[in-house]
Amino acid sequence: MDGLAALKLQIEWGADEALEDGPVNRLRAVARSPPPSPLPQAEGGNTGPPPRATPAERALQAAAGATTLDELRAAIAAFDGCALRDTASNLVFAEGDPSATLLLIGDPPSADEDRSGLPFAGPAGAYLDRMLAAISLDRGQLLLTPLIPWRPPGDRPPNPAELALCLPFLHRLIALVAPRRLLLMGPLAARSLLPQAASRRRPRGAWMDAPIPGTSLVLPALPTFSAAELMRDPKNRRAAWDDLQLLRRTLDENAAT
Repeated sequence: MDGLAALKLQIEWGADEALEDGPVNRLRAVARSPPPSPLPQAEGGNTGPPPRATPAERALQAAAGATTLDELRAAIAAFDGCALRDTASNLVFAEGDPSATLLLIGDPPSADEDRSGLPFAGPAGAYLDRMLAAISLDRGQLLLTPLIPWRPPGDRPPNPAELALCLPFLHRLIALVAPRRLLLMGPLAARSLLPQAASRRRPRGAWMDAPIPGTSLVLPALPTFSAAELMRDPKNRRAAWDDLQLLRRTLDENAAT
């Protein structure tokens, strides 16, 4: 059979496209490549790189690595696992005397605090100053910090995931300064630090034990109203005044011992 007849036969059989540049001998022996070397196995038989830590794990690691307040502030500023950092104007960190025996923990930053980068700023901060002055205290004698370092958009409450990412930094701050007592201003601060707050509508009016996760510290904590709450709802001012008087008596008793 000549070449033209063979081509016509292939077209009749449906072989009407040339897929190779040249003829291929399908009967020749083909050299096989050696199988790829197996990847080295880690202990326990796992292969590949270790999984990336979750944002919550990275928050715990970043907080635990801080040995001073300056290092803790830097660790918070560098932490990119919480979306609140991207929507806030400023990081709001602790302010006041790091050696103070009383630590005030307030609500998440407001718009005033977000703009200034300072805790307890604006009209609510001025109201707090008057509350403290009524029991012969001023903020220079204390250490003040917000519950979380960034303002949630629109002043909405932080959701549970955001709290879980931010609270390790607060716990580390408490461990570093080791205050003798905590003043928890606002219901969210109380619920976040007092286990018993979950079963009570509004814990206040007494010192309560606040265990600090990641440490052996169990600190006396006094939950009370925030300045912003009292500005919105004056009927709670009498109860808040009772709390402040309890705080003053306790501080005086501690000073006498």
